Amino acid sequence: MTRPLHVVTAARPGDLIEPLRAALSGDGPALLPRPADAIGPGAAAGDPPGQADPTDGSASAAAAPLPATVAQNVSLVIETSGSTGVPKRVALSTDALLASAAASAGALGGSGQWLLCLPAHYVAGVQVLVRSIAAETQPVIMPPGHFDPVAFAQAAAAMTGDARFVSLVPVQLKRLTDAAASDPSLLAALRRFDGILVGGQALDSALRDRAVEAGLRVVRTYGSSETSGGCVYDGAPIGTMRARVVDGQLELAGPALAEGYLGDPSRTERAFHEAEGLRWYRTGDLGTVVGDGTVSVLGRADNVIISGGEKVLLDAVERVVRPLPGLAEAVVVAGDDPEWGQVPVVVVPGSDGDTGHASLATVREAAAAALGRAAAPARIRSVATMPRLASGKPDRVALTRLAADTADPRASGRAE
Repeated sequence: MTRPLHVVTAARPGDLIEPLRAALSGDGPALLPRPADAIGPGAAAGDPPGQADPTDGSASAAAAPLPATVAQNVSLVIETSGSTGVPKRVALSTDALLASAAASAGALGGSGQWLLCLPAHYVAGVQVLVRSIAAETQPVIMPPGHFDPVAFAQAAAAMTGDARFVSLVPVQLKRLTDAAASDPSLLAALRRFDGILVGGQALDSALRDRAVEAGLRVVRTYGSSETSGGCVYDGAPIGTMRARVVDGQLELAGPALAEGYLGDPSRTERAFHEAEGLRWYRTGDLGTVVGDGTVSVLGRADNVIISGGEKVLLDAVERVVRPLPGLAEAVVVAGDDPEWGQVPVVVVPGSDGDTGHASLATVREAAAAALGRAAAPARIRSVATMPRLASGKPDRVALTRLAADTADPRASGRAE
């Protein structure tokens, strides 16, 4: 049996609540939420996929046409970029979404009211709505646009629930923690939350310590669209989720797993498999699981970084950078950043102060225009000799180390 699939705009998350409720109950079509700029001028919210006209550069633009229907048990499809650059459409069942919401409530000590600060076309954002529906509470939704601590405080003040929760990415937590240091009312609002979930990228331990010392109840989360969002809280799998390591790579099992990738059976087969009587998801992350089940994530197994909660494909950035003047031999690696977690860094052969190549401003503008603001390199580093592997390919591990050793914090930055 099948059901219709409708593309909806996530620009006004409050408008998604009732369609999502109907999708979860089986009374309405399955939903694929997209940002407003990925809904073409000829498509209205709720239009079936055949009427959508995604703009160039969106995740959906390079993917195959959407089917008009999906399996009956699928209630939500989340679009996200894959590590290879080919977009993924993750098909989530009602059972998986509600199992995730129930596990989250159990881990947090009960249900409550949620504040939505994340885009609703991301799994972390839409899960705030799912949890609210499951708890029969009304979420408070921050206005769209640049994340602002003042607006956050105003939204938090509108909450009325006895138990209050919010889901953030690390850069948002940093801005709130910085602002709360000089704003007692914001600090009081943050302390009122019974759980501040932080995920989307690695949470810097120093930032976490600052937040905890300020009296904030921070919960470090790990998960993905394929696991219906966060499924590991502070290193512990929640609900009946399980974790293991196979060949150095984390695998997860449990009721929150996705059905697979819409219209991509070969990718589904590579990512999901049966073993030990369970269905497992290969995360693509390197990590460890110690005897008591504590999960530690060491990083991606491929050449992808998470910057401010957004995936950035370094190979894609490199393809944009190399055609620019003087950067034909450039290599793009990951650099640490205290605010964004990681940022792209361009490494080029030459000497310090070399101006024989495109400026940082030009590089950032080109990358942001082609791939989005998160892909804009933070700095350009020159090295006397480009280290290479025996195969002749650039030694990216060595280049990453060189870029870190020569990093100048004053050159760091990111497009807003």
